[in-house]
Amino acid sequence: MAETALTETTVAEVLAELAGLDDPKIRAVNEKHGDDHGVNLGKLRALAKRLKTQQELARRLWETGDTAARLLALLICRPKAFTRDELDTMVREARTPKVHDWLVNYVVKKSPHSEDLRSAWFADPDPVVASAGWALTTERVAKKPEGLDLPGLLDVIEAEMKDAPDRLQWAMNHCLAQIGIEHAEHRTRALDIGERLEVLKDYPTSPGCTSPFAPVWITEMVRRQGGE
Repeated sequence: MAETALTETTVAEVLAELAGLDDPKIRAVNEKHGDDHGVNLGKLRALAKRLKTQQELARRLWETGDTAARLLALLICRPKAFTRDELDTMVREARTPKVHDWLVNYVVKKSPHSEDLRSAWFADPDPVVASAGWALTTERVAKKPEGLDLPGLLDVIEAEMKDAPDRLQWAMNHCLAQIGIEHAEHRTRALDIGERLEVLKDYPTSPGCTSPFAPVWITEMVRRQGGE
């Protein structure tokens, strides 16, 4: 009971500290990208470093539903401590882009349930959940492609990416680019799909950054790697 009371007090204290860090200017910028928080991420990471790993606190912060609290929770949790069902529920609750991205990249990818969830999420009718499945698939394309049907993935991308909702389209496009970058035998087809679908062809790209348009992305990364 004492531990529970301590956690509740800590949650209240952390929420108060996060509220104090909220910057209206940062919030205004984030809201343009669909993220409803105003905390500088450098300050958020500094707070996480101070708190260190606290799984129970992470769970309680997640339960608040507050975006900044959830981002902090993902920085102080133990990724391997979540059950498969907990992660499935969390990805369905993670409606803002930054929470979704951090959940997939910082937690699910490190979980022993990642492959099971990848398979389950890949064709989920919820496009946000499906995008998590595609993100995990892209990770495998790059690091552990054995057993993946790469021609089959290209078939799905070719048929569905053009009309997919934004976040799912972005995840499919990343997978397309990764296949083209990492697997020379599929590069010509990946480039062709990208050229024909023209997904993200006109995406504004900052100077010095690589365009997310797959043909440009693939060509540039292969060049950097000294490929053909």
